Amino acid sequence: MPPVTAKDLNTAIDDGRLAYVGRELSALAPQEAAAVLDAMDVGDRTIAFRVLPKNDAVHVFDELTPGAQAALIRSLGTAEVADAFDRMDPDDRAELLDELPSNVAKALIRSLSPAERDATAVVLGFRRGSVGRRMSPEFVHVYPDETAGSAIDRIKERGRDAETIYTIPVVDHQRRLVGVASLRDLLLSASDTLVDEYTKSPIYAYASEDAESTAQRCIDRSLMAMPVVDREERLLGILTLDDAAEVVAAARDEDEARAGAREVLKTPYLHASILAITRARVVWLFVLAISAILTVNVLEIFEGTLEQRVALALFIPLLTGIGGNTGSQAATTVTRALATEEVTPRDAARVAGKEVRVGLTMGAALGIVGFAVASAVYGFDIGTVIGTTIISVCTMAATVGGLMPLLAKTVRVDPAVFSTPFISTFCDATGLIVYFMIAKTVLGI
Repeated sequence: MPPVTAKDLNTAIDDGRLAYVGRELSALAPQEAAAVLDAMDVGDRTIAFRVLPKNDAVHVFDELTPGAQAALIRSLGTAEVADAFDRMDPDDRAELLDELPSNVAKALIRSLSPAERDATAVVLGFRRGSVGRRMSPEFVHVYPDETAGSAIDRIKERGRDAETIYTIPVVDHQRRLVGVASLRDLLLSASDTLVDEYTKSPIYAYASEDAESTAQRCIDRSLMAMPVVDREERLLGILTLDDAAEVVAAARDEDEARAGAREVLKTPYLHASILAITRARVVWLFVLAISAILTVNVLEIFEGTLEQRVALALFIPLLTGIGGNTGSQAATTVTRALATEEVTPRDAARVAGKEVRVGLTMGAALGIVGFAVASAVYGFDIGTVIGTTIISVCTMAATVGGLMPLLAKTVRVDPAVFSTPFISTFCDATGLIVYFMIAKTVLGI
């Protein structure tokens, strides 16, 4: 039989077949059950979650998105989800708390056991967006001067509460990170062998570093876990590969949304409210509307030029489209290179040099075509204006589009904020200025 779907459960709830709902959800793996619940609207999701057996509900709750978890807490009440909240990993718990009203968050924190409250406080002590906020403070460490047998005993004793045990941080007795050891090496070694013999140089991150870039580094190097330390290199926690993948996926969704001039929806589209969808889009539309006024002002300034040579107006959509697309292509390419650490703000001069040459090359190719077509239809002088403008606009747009993400990174702003529509509008205004200045020079008007 095919697996149950959100639509099946919605129908069953409408028919009052709650036993069927609980049975079908319990038969699914927690990740699959969470995916089904995420696709349901809040009311039916709450009912479906209520009929889950307690042990299943705890595991399913942990797999829900933070937005779905927050919605459940609001509809169920904190007391009903306190057990599931207590059993979440501290980093996931911190992410959920960011979604909740302060009074609800405080109530849930009070429901934690002292040990879990302390672990969550460690994560919450770091700014949002830092890897310290996404690390897990639940790990097992070993010492370089102890035997493999002693290390294995500690792993067995504490491993159930740890986020992962496959990569083991090695610390000195002042808790400073000295390396990492593989569980495989420790298990296969003689029990009296010192851990130091299997300790490798660590790839680690400082807790204050950006979560996205750290997570990408963890993935690129195929690390099962990356130690996270403070400025004195004392071990604070670990970032696991699955958590790193979640961070990168969330950042990718955010970048794609902002490139389309909107924010990420925290609930599935069909279940998102009209107000939520409007909020996700309207702010960027205001920004773009204000920036588009620049284009109107430019046209107003050169109104007299257009009156003398009406044919110039026919090419405005072509030139603004080429400029906006060229700038957006450059910005997208450099933003991706920043995310994968192929470039840094220190490479601004090299990026500018490369984009000038790329823009000049593309502009020359397009400019020749534009010159030929415009000359054939409107004469040599108009063709010269169009060809020269295309070369200039492509070069300028590629350079500006390539440098804007680097500027954003320098001032600690998300490069995705300089989204495709924003750069397009900027290039429209400056491209028109270039266009009319060239036209006045060539045509003598």
